[in-house]
Amino acid sequence: ISFFLQHNKAAVKVREDMLKMVHIPVLKPRGTVNNQPRVFGKCLRDLQEQGLLKDGVPLVVKRMVEHIRSHGLDQEGLFRVNGNVRAVDSLKQRLESGEDMDLVSECDVSTVASLLKLYLRELPQALIGSTVQKALIQHYQDCRDSGSCSDISDLLQLLPDVHLSLLRYLCQFLTQVEHNHKVNRMTAHNLATVFGPSIFQ
Repeated sequence: ISFFLQHNKAAVKVREDMLKMVHIPVLKPRGTVNNQPRVFGKCLRDLQEQGLLKDGVPLVVKRMVEHIRSHGLDQEGLFRVNGNVRAVDSLKQRLESGEDMDLVSECDVSTVASLLKLYLRELPQALIGSTVQKALIQHYQDCRDSGSCSDISDLLQLLPDVHLSLLRYLCQFLTQVEHNHKVNRMTAHNLATVFGPSIFQ
């Protein structure tokens, strides 16, 4: 996480732009789908207790990210071009129900990308909670005033383990997306605009 947030120039831009997005309102989670055990809109700690995390990351997130990583990094407008609303809702319900499905043959990348964004928006608790948000904003302001920045890894260690694990995983993935920005047009600024509000809520 420190590599993404401090040493990578594009990542630093993502961090700065995300901090500017903290006050943008986001959608709140909806109810359970067809009374099935929820994956979307459920706190990460509950998913962990149910064995639905791997290496601290929700299995459903890993599945979506691996699909995008394999099939979508070169897609222009990735995460900015939304999938069909009905297709996204259908995919959500099928994943909620635990249905075994082939994302490659049954879904396009835009649908999976839109569902990943929806998953993050529906988390009942922000990945970066208010206490750490305030500390990061203060750190950012201090950096601007002094012209130098210290390591923020200690601040991030204040996050719950499951939140830090998902944040690290997401940041590593978004760094990969940004590395292909000449093709997919998803610069650090664009990624911050898309994901910042969901991460900070």
